[in-house]
Amino acid sequence: MISAKQISKSYQTPGETVEVLKDLTLELADGEAASIVGPSGCGKTTLLNLLGALDRPTSGSITIGDQDIATFTEEQATHFRNHSLGFVFQQHYLLPQLTVLENVLVPRLAGDWQESEKETQDRARELLTKVGLEHRLTHLPWQLSGGEKLRTAVARALVNQPKLVLADEPTGSLDPASTDTIADLLLDLNRDQKVTLLVVTHNQALAQRIGRTLEVRDGQLQESQ
Repeated sequence: MISAKQISKSYQTPGETVEVLKDLTLELADGEAASIVGPSGCGKTTLLNLLGALDRPTSGSITIGDQDIATFTEEQATHFRNHSLGFVFQQHYLLPQLTVLENVLVPRLAGDWQESEKETQDRARELLTKVGLEHRLTHLPWQLSGGEKLRTAVARALVNQPKLVLADEPTGSLDPASTDTIADLLLDLNRDQKVTLLVVTHNQALAQRIGRTLEVRDGQLQESQ
């Protein structure tokens, strides 16, 4: 599913070049689940942004499925994110003026969907029921708890039926009970729908539940013991 080879990413700052990732390699099989851990500032989110076509590597290749996303134009990257990828952000990024159901349907706004609007709405409702928010469809984000906002974001990430889900600190602001709920949801998704799952987290308990753990050290990935 993911084959990232010799990935480097650097940023130019006044007076110096900051190298975040250095010849990093990642192989993740179709349907596999893994977590990425490491201290703040080590490059975890940078890597996730590269894999999600939100940024480009300074050098190296990233193949997801049969697509070399490192060479995408912005239009190709947008299409890829909207049709092939589910992204769960730590900050949720729900639109405050939209209801829970409307937020889940936001990916449709990019157009080029091969199904009717009703089919997408039906699936959005099913997803919200699955994450326990069937009673919140018409609520606005400010009326939700932190855990409910995150579950809405997870449903939004799944509405396009992706083969790959990337999650950036999905439980960072949650209490232990809500963390367990989100972990169950992501792992059920991986097991039942064979969705490839990659989670960036500081939560060691979540990383252990996912199984395979990778650690960013000195700009590279290593298997964590």
